[in-house]
Amino acid sequence: MKKVYILSDAHLGSWAIEHSRTHERRLVSFLDKIKDEAAAVYMLGDMFDFWYEFKYVVPKGYTRFLGKVAELTDKGVEVHFFTGNHDMWCLDYFEKECGVTIHREPCLVELYGKEIFMAHGDEFSTEKGFRFLRSIFHNSFLRWMFSTVHPRWSIWMGHSWARHSMIKHKVKGDTPFLGADKEDCMIFARKYLLQHPSVDCFVFGHRHIDKDLPIGESSRCIFLGDWINTFAYVVLDGKTIERKYYIEGESKNL
Repeated sequence: MKKVYILSDAHLGSWAIEHSRTHERRLVSFLDKIKDEAAAVYMLGDMFDFWYEFKYVVPKGYTRFLGKVAELTDKGVEVHFFTGNHDMWCLDYFEKECGVTIHREPCLVELYGKEIFMAHGDEFSTEKGFRFLRSIFHNSFLRWMFSTVHPRWSIWMGHSWARHSMIKHKVKGDTPFLGADKEDCMIFARKYLLQHPSVDCFVFGHRHIDKDLPIGESSRCIFLGDWINTFAYVVLDGKTIERKYYIEGESKNL
């Protein structure tokens, strides 16, 4: 039986990551490794550190990654791309050129008899400053205004902002796990379970933390980590739901 893979937060193209080409190649190497055994790949957002797609212009770069994604879909592998808070500004390029299915909202899917709720995770943040910034990024008028700026400057501004954000988190450190009763995603998951008790697993990106925690009587909540430091992913094989690390040339269980 073929497998389903879930990963997130590669932040490709980040100006704050050294050896960006090596960073991209590692992800491409993983996708190449699983291409013959994958039924579907779910990418839960922030695969790019900044992506802003104009009607007739897309950011340069990412050739190896996009080419490998197109190879997967050409082979019949479903590739699902969830927009994150760094790459929400995509139109139809990924769908038309790479055969990818775009998800702009969280979704509940059934995979091999398991109900899996997937989301990037930023949707559930209750931090006021982040909520305000997110509302600006999602405002259609402000997005239109930004699109009137020449890509020479708008793309530069986007990468500069993303680099500042990445460096700030490197200096201060990513917010550590706050506890099951304080993490916004887990608070949401517990409420969601009250109305949908059959959910087997919740999978979130965004937080860059590696956690696999029980929630409710028989469900679990998985935070995916990232593809900068941990290289963690989830795989469903029809029997189990496992978290693993990808190490160059091999994978290992978490």
